Amino acid sequence: MNSAVEIMDTGFACLVEKLGVVDAERFVAMIKRDSFDYTIWRREYFDKMNIEQISAEAVAYVQSHPHKGRGIRI
Repeated sequence: MNSAVEIMDTGFACLVEKLGVVDAERFVAMIKRDSFDYTIWRREYFDKMNIEQISAEAVAYVQSHPHKGRGIRI
């Protein structure tokens, strides 16, 4: 199991990779400033989509982010 520090390091590295350092910091500041609830945010995001849209988005994500871990892919 990953420690909280490892998860935070990995998460921030992902943000920096996608957003750059400045926008990653802005994102973290926005999350901290607002009483942000990730679960509610995701629920609202998916509630606007039908199952075909969710499936298409999942397939596109998997194709653009091939698994590079040590786990077994089924």
